[in-house]
Amino acid sequence: MRLTFLLLTVAIFGGFVLPNRAEAAQFSALLVTASKSPGPSDSRLKPYEATLRRILRFESFRLVGQGSTELNVPGKGRISLGGGHHLQLDATEGNRVDAVWLQGDRTLMRTGLSLRGGVPAVLGGPGTGKDGEVYAVIVISQ
Repeated sequence: MRLTFLLLTVAIFGGFVLPNRAEAAQFSALLVTASKSPGPSDSRLKPYEATLRRILRFESFRLVGQGSTELNVPGKGRISLGGGHHLQLDATEGNRVDAVWLQGDRTLMRTGLSLRGGVPAVLGGPGTGKDGEVYAVIVISQ
């Protein structure tokens, strides 16, 4: 009887006493420019070039900036990409990440991503102002 009462008490109040454990996740992002002009792509983008071509339908790609952050899940973080671009991330349980891409104070994109470890997600963005080039961001979780 006492054992049953003790187990019931632990089951009821255990969640209030034990802290919730957050798991850490590493996120990296690459800021890229994409061009319709044929030519060589930045060699640092070789692992992502086929994905960029398939999703964006551009011919050549250049790495402009990159950054990373580690955050607890659930949790929020920010990745500075250079050129005034940054990515705000809000990771929730599972593999869901809400992302806001900003250039300075201007919001370029607000989207939700379902990320799998090591599989890149590509966000197509606005024009750079140079000969039909556009910005893109590659997001990868580890």
